[in-house]
Amino acid sequence: MSIKLPKLIENYFSADSDAGNDIAELFAKNAIVIDEKQTYNGQDAIRKWKSDVTTKFTYESVPFACENLDSKTVVTSKLTGDFPGSPIDLRYFFGLEEDKIAYLEIKP
Repeated sequence: MSIKLPKLIENYFSADSDAGNDIAELFAKNAIVIDEKQTYNGQDAIRKWKSDVTTKFTYESVPFACENLDSKTVVTSKLTGDFPGSPIDLRYFFGLEEDKIAYLEIKP
């Protein structure tokens, strides 16, 4: 990656590019993910969300900016792949607690 990210967030983007990696393990048991106006609560729902996305589309997410905003770490990333609207810049709003992701919202 070309920018310096907190280790946990770096791990998220590394796991996201590896369909065989269980990304849900990076999240707290009661974590919340909001993506495409859908909310996923807990590791099982997050696991299914990520599995559905990686089964449906092939994509790559390349972070290019990172900032702290309120209590969140916001990463802007270029997402390219075989999905409608590719490529697109997305903003990932991470809420971190200790060594887990407690909250993630993905917005265009």
